[in-house]
Amino acid sequence: MDAIQGKHFSITDPEGIKTVIYEVYKTKKEYWDEYPKYTVERLEHTEEIVGKYNKKTFYVEDPQKNGNQLIILSFGQDKVIINNGILLGDEVKITKTPTSFKFDTIYSEEPMEYKEFQYTPNLKRPISIIDPETTEEVKPVLYFDEKTNEVKGKCKLKPYKSYFAFEIREK
Repeated sequence: MDAIQGKHFSITDPEGIKTVIYEVYKTKKEYWDEYPKYTVERLEHTEEIVGKYNKKTFYVEDPQKNGNQLIILSFGQDKVIINNGILLGDEVKITKTPTSFKFDTIYSEEPMEYKEFQYTPNLKRPISIIDPETTEEVKPVLYFDEKTNEVKGKCKLKPYKSYFAFEIREK
C-alpha cells in the first residue's frame, strides 16, 4: 500500500464478524442541484490476526478539524449492525446504540444490473453495494452518458445471491 498520511485507528473483530467503515462526504453546496448531497467512500485498512481475533487498522487520509463522519458496518451471520461514528482529533467516537438506517437487500434469480447512479465531479458516488459474505464492494462499471453529459455507473449482480446496498440521504 502506498504511504497514507492522516489519521488511523484500530478495531478488533470478534470471530464471525467482518467490519467495514465508510467516510461520508457532503457535496459542495453549489453542486446540490445537480448531484447527490452526500457520497460515501470506503476507508482503506490493513489486517492482522491477533489470537482468534482480526485486528483492522483503518486510515483517514484527510482528517477534518470539525471531524470526519463515519458509517461502521459490522457483518455477521445473516445480519448487519450499523453504527455512526466521528473521527475527531485522535479519537473515534461511536454511538452507544446502533442507529436505525433504511437499507435494502438486493436479490434476484436472474443476472441483472443494479440501477444507474450519478457520480459527483470528483468521481464520488452516493451508493455502495456490498457482498455480505465477503464484505467486498461490488465495483461499478463507469461510463459516460452523452445524453446527460455525466459520468454514471452500474453494478452487475450475480443471480441467487443477496447484496447489501446503502445510500446516505438527506432526512
